[in-house]
Amino acid sequence: MKKIKAVLIGAGGRGAGAYGPYALQHPEQIEFVAVAEPIASRRQRFCQDHNIPESHAFESYEPLIEAKIEADVALVCTQDQLHLEPTIMSLDAGYHVLLEKPIVQREECIKIEEAVKRTGKNLAICHVLRYTPFFKGIKQIIESGEIGDLVTIHHNEHVGYYHAAHSFVRGNWGNSETSCPMILAKCCHDVDILMWLIGKSCKKVSSFGSRKHFKASQAPEGAAKRCVDCGLGETCPYNAVKMYMDEENTGWPVNVITEDFSYEGRVKALKEGPYGRCVYHCDNDVVDHQASILEFEDDITVTFQMNAFSHDINRTLRISGTHGEIIGDMEEEIIEVHKFEGGFDGKSKRRVPLDKITKNDYGHGGGDYGLMKALVESLQEPEKHVMESNIDSAVASHIVTFALEEARVKGGVVQVEES
Repeated sequence: MKKIKAVLIGAGGRGAGAYGPYALQHPEQIEFVAVAEPIASRRQRFCQDHNIPESHAFESYEPLIEAKIEADVALVCTQDQLHLEPTIMSLDAGYHVLLEKPIVQREECIKIEEAVKRTGKNLAICHVLRYTPFFKGIKQIIESGEIGDLVTIHHNEHVGYYHAAHSFVRGNWGNSETSCPMILAKCCHDVDILMWLIGKSCKKVSSFGSRKHFKASQAPEGAAKRCVDCGLGETCPYNAVKMYMDEENTGWPVNVITEDFSYEGRVKALKEGPYGRCVYHCDNDVVDHQASILEFEDDITVTFQMNAFSHDINRTLRISGTHGEIIGDMEEEIIEVHKFEGGFDGKSKRRVPLDKITKNDYGHGGGDYGLMKALVESLQEPEKHVMESNIDSAVASHIVTFALEEARVKGGVVQVEES
């Protein structure tokens, strides 16, 4: 089988941390032959891990693409607002593309879709939930007809209070001007998976949400602008010292705030960097909770709740059909099917066995690993069509997220445009 060659644009948490490990585990299947990354320490570490020569390491994507390095696919894993140019340049250079979600703006979706059609290359979006054993299992049950015709889905995304504080208050996705709204940055995963499970067009939406807690008016009396200077750390659940100073942890989220994991390095990051700020005194503006209603073809309805204030990071859902229902808990890797034909005695309830996720399967319930596995297979044997997250489905789900944000901001019901 052909060995795939890849170039990486953006060696951060997603590029190097989520997708890079697959090549180290399966060097016979795929290898990274070049990298573009502006932070020298990340670039050097990725080169060292993947045996990339210095001549194939670049500070930015332009010289990498202009070098015309022989490869099959480019992984574009830059920050959200920097997706457009490297994606189009990679397609024009003859690379297939794996693009980190979200695409971001409506205009960018159109331009990238046009570039895919113009070049004839394949582009997949990193909607990794489609590649998890959990959601693949649910999809199979729905399509089997076991619960009858689909009627409604109640879906919950529990962001986790610490994840919300880290990524969506202090971090890169806290401000919609420099990144994008929460419904796109975080929940495009959820909108996409709901559309994939249902397999029909979304017709109209409504949505409600706000930034209720993470703002100056909610700050406790005496709260300092930085956690290292604050005397309320023992009672504050969002205390950065608690979150980042555990010296045994050199993984997420500590590896985001600094490259120096020493005590002195962490303290410096908290004193000078964005992750040491009080959550009540940041420049964030994205919502911390949002409730949405979506209406699909064939009278299928969805309620979707995103909530920052949960003790864990998890997704749960309840899917109702005319002959039964599915109850799922992604973190616990549990899917239960309840069939109505058994009456009230519960004899028609069954637990669906799933492949257990291990630490070697990375994040998102094994979706990061599953995505890379599918990417390699799709490039080796394109006739099998194993990639689920193509440009057409991605644009369609993005259009729904744009409508949800419009409904939240303006109020009322918003009709979803045709993609």
